[in-house]
Amino acid sequence: MFDPVFLKTAHIVSATVLFGTGLGTAFHGLASNLRGDLHAIVAGNKNVVLADWLFTTPAVIVQPVTGVLLAMDQGWPLDSHWLIAAIGLYLFVGACWLPVVWLQIRMARIAEECLASGAPLPPIYQIYFRWWFALGWPAFISMIAIFWLMVAKPQF
Repeated sequence: MFDPVFLKTAHIVSATVLFGTGLGTAFHGLASNLRGDLHAIVAGNKNVVLADWLFTTPAVIVQPVTGVLLAMDQGWPLDSHWLIAAIGLYLFVGACWLPVVWLQIRMARIAEECLASGAPLPPIYQIYFRWWFALGWPAFISMIAIFWLMVAKPQF
């Protein structure tokens, strides 16, 4: 149905985009927020939200589609333990990412409102920022574990 080389390439590229955008937006969001300059915070937040819409969201969709098609093409049972573990971790990453997206959007709006009004960032902004930062770590570690599972395909 689909060329296996195309599927594998699409799967690897989308995984790279997913991981790379996550790492890049985490760095950009962290660096702009730690500067303490409201102009930098507003710009950083806008870029992080935009990158998620442009890059992360399509990759999030492409990953499971190409993954299932690859598994079927290669004859890997969808109930293989390594595949179930990878899918579980992927769902866990999504469970971390969805609140992160909400937090990013809220942080961007709050920062824009503060910049427009000349007000300082409210305490809730720092709470959102800490949660945003904290949720990134388990997602990052889980993505590395997924990469390992995809490469090693352990039989456990």
